[in-house]
Amino acid sequence: MRMEKGYLHWKADLITEFNPFESGLGRFVQMDKDFIGRTALQQMITAGPRKLLVSLYIACDHAPGHPGASVCADGDVVGTVTSAAWGHRVGKNLAYAFVDPAAAHIGDELTADVLGLPVKATVIDPCPYDPVGDRVQGGQPPRLGNGLHSLMK
Repeated sequence: MRMEKGYLHWKADLITEFNPFESGLGRFVQMDKDFIGRTALQQMITAGPRKLLVSLYIACDHAPGHPGASVCADGDVVGTVTSAAWGHRVGKNLAYAFVDPAAAHIGDELTADVLGLPVKATVIDPCPYDPVGDRVQGGQPPRLGNGLHSLMK
């Protein structure tokens, strides 16, 4: 369920090799305030992201992606799976991966290594299940995120 809600796991998806902006946590960084490491982080921002954390829909149901598995675009390795699991609420195989910025747009078609075989993988919204939190707040029935919803039609 954590992957369906877009919850990241420390030391699996959130690792020290990537800065908060590459990990999708830039909204929590106040660059207008002083803090230890601000200058270094500003230099990283200026240089641009090396990789970006994305959510993937992997088009198979026989096995989840494996942490450390390659993610490819047009036969070239563009990233690595950090974690994967079956999304019981959405009925899909989901994964997180750090990929090249050019391959990080919602709808981008990639492949992920699953049990040694390339399987179609699509970049989707970070939160494919109940993206606005209606279910958590006891409101309306849950809606699928735009990225996965369009794939399920």
